[in-house]
Amino acid sequence: MSAAPRRLESYVCGGWAAGAREGQVLLDAATGAPVASIDSSGIDFAAVLDHGRRVAGPRLRAMPFHDRAGMLKALGLALMERKEEFYAESLHTGATRPDGWIDIEGGIGTMLAFASKGRRELPNTRVLTDGEVEVLSKDGSFVAQHILTPLQGVAVHINAFHFPIWGMLEKIAPTLLAGVPCVVKPASQTAYLTELCVRRIIETGILPEGALQLICGSVGDLLDHVTGQDAVTFTGSAWTGRKLKSHPAVIANSVRFTMEADSLNASILGPDAGPGTPEFDLFVKEVAREMTAKAGQKCTAIRRVIAPRAHVQALVAALGERLGKALPGLPGDEATRMGPLASLDQREEVRARIRELQADAEIVAGSPDEVRLSSGDAGAGAFLNPVLMYCDRPFAATAVHDVEAFGPVSTVMPYDDLAEAVELARLGKGSLVSSVFTDDPKVAEEVVLGVAPFHGRVLIGNRASAKTSTGHGSPLAPLVHGGPGRAGGGEEMGGIRGVTHYMQRSAVQGSPRLLSAITGRWIEGAPATQGIHPFRKSLADLKIGDQLVTASRQVTLEDVEHFAHFTGDTFYAHMDEAAAKANPFFDDRVAHGYLIASFAAGLFVEPSPGPVLANYGVDNLRFLTPVYFGDTLQVRLTCKEINPRANAEHGEVRWDCQVTNQNGAVVAQYDVLTMVAKHWPPVS
Repeated sequence: MSAAPRRLESYVCGGWAAGAREGQVLLDAATGAPVASIDSSGIDFAAVLDHGRRVAGPRLRAMPFHDRAGMLKALGLALMERKEEFYAESLHTGATRPDGWIDIEGGIGTMLAFASKGRRELPNTRVLTDGEVEVLSKDGSFVAQHILTPLQGVAVHINAFHFPIWGMLEKIAPTLLAGVPCVVKPASQTAYLTELCVRRIIETGILPEGALQLICGSVGDLLDHVTGQDAVTFTGSAWTGRKLKSHPAVIANSVRFTMEADSLNASILGPDAGPGTPEFDLFVKEVAREMTAKAGQKCTAIRRVIAPRAHVQALVAALGERLGKALPGLPGDEATRMGPLASLDQREEVRARIRELQADAEIVAGSPDEVRLSSGDAGAGAFLNPVLMYCDRPFAATAVHDVEAFGPVSTVMPYDDLAEAVELARLGKGSLVSSVFTDDPKVAEEVVLGVAPFHGRVLIGNRASAKTSTGHGSPLAPLVHGGPGRAGGGEEMGGIRGVTHYMQRSAVQGSPRLLSAITGRWIEGAPATQGIHPFRKSLADLKIGDQLVTASRQVTLEDVEHFAHFTGDTFYAHMDEAAAKANPFFDDRVAHGYLIASFAAGLFVEPSPGPVLANYGVDNLRFLTPVYFGDTLQVRLTCKEINPRANAEHGEVRWDCQVTNQNGAVVAQYDVLTMVAKHWPPVS
């Protein structure tokens, strides 16, 4: 007698809870065997949101960005140690090992990428500044700064079935980095894998209680209780997304809503990329891969294949041959190149969409009804062979631009010139991604600029990037994932852009002293303290506003000519009096900008060994006033920002460097970046 399928539980309000009813039975995609049952009835969804806001929110917001990033790194590494358990469970979803890699290690890798970006790109504070300080008064006593602070609600993430781990981790990583707790609702069909991952996350004890809650089953009346401090993200069908987006509470409270929906992604073969070229071969390989990876169940998969009319016959033949070798089979078999769809219902859905597409297109390879397998039982598993279609008159068609068969199905369509290729891509009414395969710069320019307004991401494929390209269908943590129009109109990830989705931008106006206290950054006009050379202070002693005003140094003709010949920079404005005077910006020969920066360093550097370990660059360097022979330079160096590293004995310090001449005019302005020891002498 077989064991009963395990009963999935939700993790809410600090504990695991089973639904009040037996719930829906979830089946193995390849064998049809029961895997789990799912139900969320009896859960108090208002209490779930309250728990996140009240318990987790304050704890997350109290952590600086680097601590949140460290939390994500520790969690990502812990999950990577448990990946084989996830791979084993992933087989039930129909995913092969390569398919599972995208979902499991791709998801964990995305979390680790956000952890890294948080440490490298964000300050070790609890507030972000956005843009430069705006001076609102002549004397600088009234200024403004845009800041970003975490929403004080909960982010509700409603995910699709095809990436049960990646879909969760790519959303919670930027949310937690922003300091906002999450409630995750996975699609029921593959929720057992998400639930397993959340169990392992909770077991680590890394996250503050309430930072991550899980709902296995319906969300019930949860959206009735969202407020203007909450956010909702959705991945799935446009119909469901529009229904959620129009929920009365979402509308009434102006709740942030991000949707990733239907997407008829296109890939374009350039007119230069005919048979025999590397780009043609790459195109065939990419289309076939996107049709068969995850059995075509990817929101970024290629649905429309746009090619020069002169090449379509060769393209169809090459694709047909390649796809004919991609026989579906049991996902656990090493020889299997493509697993089943997620469920028998999903297979019937895809077959129905193929019938709709046949109003415009003919099947030229594969069959939706005759299943050929490398292993498995066609009656028990949701297997479907790849189906390639051809639409000869795509501008007279509607279904090929409106109907998405969410499976291993693509339609080839011809174009006669590049303008037509661009227009065909646009007929998708907005997509997550488009790609063009070409080695011609002019083709790349025309296609990319033509399709970019209709797509969230555009990939250019050619021989130069073939070995390193991540491909058409791979969303990456540093890049935005989303698209306009029918694709949902939202964005996810995009590096730090994705973090700010869960933060409120506010313009704060006031005096420099108070704004500096709020942002943790010294602002021109805020108090400064002079005394011990700030380069003699470790992070334990250094304070925002610590300042050095240096002695002066005169710039001479000999200095400029020596610098010119020593460096090789003999630009005429430094060496030729007549040519310099003919320049509209100068009255005479001028000093090199980099000579000014070098002299400035000589004025402010404290040469003895001390807590300043290294200078690693400058930001925002600007030369504002010409420096002539006989001018004197003076430097004002002010500690602007301090970012101690959590797991190191040093941190980054940003210094405001202002170089002035004898008249008080600013000749150069920039930020100096240094590594400074936390203690000096170092603690043994």
